[in-house]
Amino acid sequence: MVKLRARCLLVGDAAVGKSALSHMFHSDGTLFQKNYSMTAGVELLMKCVQIPETSDSVELYIIDSAGKQTLVDACEKMWGEPSLLFLVFDLTSEPSFASCSHWMERVRAHCGDLQLPGVLVGNKSDLSARREVEASVAQHWAQSRGLDYHETSAKEMENCEAPLLGLARTFHALYQDHRDTIQNLGPG
Repeated sequence: MVKLRARCLLVGDAAVGKSALSHMFHSDGTLFQKNYSMTAGVELLMKCVQIPETSDSVELYIIDSAGKQTLVDACEKMWGEPSLLFLVFDLTSEPSFASCSHWMERVRAHCGDLQLPGVLVGNKSDLSARREVEASVAQHWAQSRGLDYHETSAKEMENCEAPLLGLARTFHALYQDHRDTIQNLGPG
């Protein structure tokens, strides 16, 4: 049995639903707060994820960072060295999707040469009549940057766990690959 720990950086513009998604995941879908106050710094949530078909688990330390630009500089100092990236935009706001490029640049500048496995998440899929970003456009953008793509609705509890469960499985698979590489370096 292996227990891994991963720092998952949660970023995106203000009011895209980052905190709602992280709280829904953390509470197993039981906590959707109707009244949120915007995250003014960094909030840390932890959840242990069992990896299917193994006895292994990954403790995800979710670093929910403020999205308001005036707060981001101070928050970035608290990001540490993330292992995973969770980038969120609002499906009803094309500007929040356009900002994803800025967020990717900022995270890459912070992490240097470190390659982070990650996901792009379009939230608020329940507001389909107000949708401004098509799935195919977001999917293409994510793939071109090596990210998986998911659409969610924190309010309707739709697909909230899939992005973070996928990240936990990816982190575990990377661990397995590194372990196998090290074992194969032995005297032969």
